[in-house]
Amino acid sequence: MKRRTFIATAGLGAAAAATTIAAPAIAQSAPEIKWRLTSSFPKSLDTIFGAAETFSKYVAEATDNKFQIQVFPAGEIAPGLEAANEVGKGSIEMCHTATYYYWGKDPTFAFGTAVPFGLNCRMQNAWMYYGGGMELMNEFWAGHNLIGFPCGNTGAQMGGWFRKEIKSVADLAGVKMRIGGFGGKVISKLGVVPQQIAGGDIYPSLEKGTIDAAEWVGPYDDEKLGFQKVAPFYYYPGWWEGGPMLHAMVNTAKWAELPKSYQAIVMAAAQAANCDMMAKYDAVNPAAIKRLVAGGAKLRPFPQDVMEASFNAANETYAEVAATNAAFKKVLDAMVAFRADQYLWIQISESTYDTFMMGQQRKKAL
Repeated sequence: MKRRTFIATAGLGAAAAATTIAAPAIAQSAPEIKWRLTSSFPKSLDTIFGAAETFSKYVAEATDNKFQIQVFPAGEIAPGLEAANEVGKGSIEMCHTATYYYWGKDPTFAFGTAVPFGLNCRMQNAWMYYGGGMELMNEFWAGHNLIGFPCGNTGAQMGGWFRKEIKSVADLAGVKMRIGGFGGKVISKLGVVPQQIAGGDIYPSLEKGTIDAAEWVGPYDDEKLGFQKVAPFYYYPGWWEGGPMLHAMVNTAKWAELPKSYQAIVMAAAQAANCDMMAKYDAVNPAAIKRLVAGGAKLRPFPQDVMEASFNAANETYAEVAATNAAFKKVLDAMVAFRADQYLWIQISESTYDTFMMGQQRKKAL
């Protein structure tokens, strides 16, 4: 055999051998995986439910459809308020939920989403990504077989829909109100009777008179659910949800089985969906609030005495819970310290700018 022919043939053989050896390694690093994700939200809420679909789409595209996550609305494979519980048990691989739904198991769950007079959206992102919040929460969630990643935020929410006008703290006595998370425990100190009801069940409860008031998210989603038809007074702000964050939560055993590359893709997709949800809400809420008011909704700020009483009740509740719950106290102390620095800074930056611009709006200069 001629030397040149031998070298060429040997080279082709080596390349073929390398291809044969490399193929299984590549297949192992990018296996075909199909997961289910149960949402805590109905499909009709395209923004909050849609964040899970956006997340799933990003994961599929980044893996050439090798890692597919099928999204199910609340109630289809798990009740909305049981999503994380099912994931923790391992019956479903992951969920998209508000972690304060599970505060009844342990109030520490609430910090993943929002607590009364807590962090706004930007602060929540900063705390989670750069202030140690994600590490603190995942340390806690690990005890429930869960790992979570920020995956959406609604921004500061509305205070809800009421059948009657609220002119003072006294008007809250005996009001049966659908309110999510830890906020219910706080507002009960003002005489409200809190009810935790999944999104899809709120309207019929309000329509039948089972409840007297309900908070959900904000103008865009509230309009879709039709609350303005049965409760005319629309209050703001939702002081219990200044920056409520959603999470993509995964069963820890299932998470450990994923290749590192897939784990990185999940985290990146969740972060992208987190940004996307807030941007969409900011885009669609202004038109929705105009439509609601034009349709007869009576927009009202909570009276100052209600805000002050609520703030005091929140701090009182925090002290009570922290006295008997070490995990809660650990996260609370971290959040409170972070919040203080954030509001010190925001007074100089965003607040001053926004206050000036809102003044120009009132003068019709914008």
